[in-house]
Amino acid sequence: MSTSLRIGWIGTGVMGHSMASHLQTAGYPLTVYNRTRSKAAALLDKGARWADTPRAVAEQSDIVFSIVGYPADVEAVTIGENGALHGLAKGGILCDMTTSSPALARRIAEAAAAVGCTALDAPVTGGDIGAKNAALSIFVGGDEAAFQRIKPCLERMGQKILHCGGAGTGQQGKLANQIAIAGVMFSVCESLLYAQEAGLDKDAWLELVAAGAAGSTAMNTLGRRVLKGDYAPGFFIEHFVKDLGLCLEECRRMGLVLPGTERAEEVYRMALAQGHGRNGTQDLINILAAQSGKQWNAR
Repeated sequence: MSTSLRIGWIGTGVMGHSMASHLQTAGYPLTVYNRTRSKAAALLDKGARWADTPRAVAEQSDIVFSIVGYPADVEAVTIGENGALHGLAKGGILCDMTTSSPALARRIAEAAAAVGCTALDAPVTGGDIGAKNAALSIFVGGDEAAFQRIKPCLERMGQKILHCGGAGTGQQGKLANQIAIAGVMFSVCESLLYAQEAGLDKDAWLELVAAGAAGSTAMNTLGRRVLKGDYAPGFFIEHFVKDLGLCLEECRRMGLVLPGTERAEEVYRMALAQGHGRNGTQDLINILAAQSGKQWNAR
């Protein structure tokens, strides 16, 4: 398959590289930018073009996707001095797939509309495995017509795609997802730690529980990583702290009290302070064990 629709991609990290690769495999001409060029090497080797700035990416693209780290990064690569919006031709679409601020998403959409373009917010969930397998779930906020135009691209990256509503609602959908994940990660790690301290065979216990009502995707994937002592990031703790902080900002705006989310943000912030930020969220097991003066014993 080949297509004349030109795609720009900003951010080729743990998830972005795989996501961009799926579009490249589908035949879309691809122009990429990343702060560290070496992280885009595999895409460049397969024919992608390199651009020195986000603006230069947009100058060669009809649709620009971005997935970076923090809201400040999103702002810089979209509406900043050398941001993509300054290089995007009228009628172009800017789609940020970073988990970021709903308010920022609305501001980017307003800036895009002012120059005859459209901006969508489309954060994803599914981690590194979902990105590699093109099995992500994608929450989209923004103009319906623009969503329909980029939907074939999104379908190359994900299996479940939801148009949530206007600008910023994609971010709201993802933040609600992160609240759910925070609770699930506590249940996985606390239950495994309890099983260990009770003297159970943790592997056999997980096999039984994962198949029942207490099972979950997190139990079946991250729970198994915990058993092996594998704390490699499917999703960085430092990014999860950012996400939970955004959740709590929205809670304050809405007058909503979510004690579980507050506690999760506190414990993950503790993990960040202790140097675990570049580990995956499943490293929570070690933080919880240390709070009781215990040690998690992986295989």
